[in-house]
Amino acid sequence: MSEAEGMHYEGNIIRPPSEAFSILLQVTLGCSHNKCTFCGTYKDKRFTIRDDETILADILFASKYMRQQYRLFLIDGDALIIPQPKLVWILDTIKEHLPWVRRVGAYGNAKSIKMKTDDQLAQLKEKGLGILYLGVESGDDETLKKVCKGTSAENLINQGRRVKKAGIKLSVTVLLGIAGRSDSLRHAKATGELLTAMNPNYVGALTVMLLPDTPLEEDYRAGRFALPDTRELLLELREMFKHTHLSGGLFMSNHASNYLPIRAALPKDRDKTLALIDAALRGEVDLKPEWMRGL
Repeated sequence: MSEAEGMHYEGNIIRPPSEAFSILLQVTLGCSHNKCTFCGTYKDKRFTIRDDETILADILFASKYMRQQYRLFLIDGDALIIPQPKLVWILDTIKEHLPWVRRVGAYGNAKSIKMKTDDQLAQLKEKGLGILYLGVESGDDETLKKVCKGTSAENLINQGRRVKKAGIKLSVTVLLGIAGRSDSLRHAKATGELLTAMNPNYVGALTVMLLPDTPLEEDYRAGRFALPDTRELLLELREMFKHTHLSGGLFMSNHASNYLPIRAALPKDRDKTLALIDAALRGEVDLKPEWMRGL
């Protein structure tokens, strides 16, 4: 691909909603874990780390044509898994050629965070890594095991705390409905308790959507997984929120997959948000129609 043709991208490209206007720099292909039962995003490619030449070419392209974008996001699914020397080189190269970029973000998972020492995480912060996005999904160990998350609630809490200790902002996602109907409220309570213990800067509550050709969708078709209905999802959201106590963070459910968008600055918006959810449960608040929901 010549410089005039643009950045090098392969396969499905996803990024957090908050990185909508960021430069997207593909430094890995796929996800280093890629076993979660609900996710079909990276089934089209095998996990690999991009070569230096391609990464540099994309940074140089961005230096010429993306001078009005002040954030940069490292894709694909788990850039933090990149060995420290190469990741430091990437951040240094971004700083050299894109000096106007104010923040670099990336996805991480519990395994990749654990592989970094405290000093290495602090070094990444110093080099410009300003935010990590961590898919928590649930604080319930049984649910984490069922969806093949490859970690425990305790480990997620520990790794999330280490990110914050390094001075890197932490944004986590949790999944409403992922435990099915029978374990909905147990999952919700445990997830709220995990969020309280981890105390991230941002929480994004998404609603699970069944994607074709994923193990979770196969379980649904076979009757092994029952998706909570709209009211049950609202009750799950309420239970999760009720048990979430952040010292100063945002709890959001304004993703396209959600029926009830909320944006709560905690702790000050706690009572107001619980009242909104209760009003929705009484049918006094319009919910997002099914046709408007999406990923």
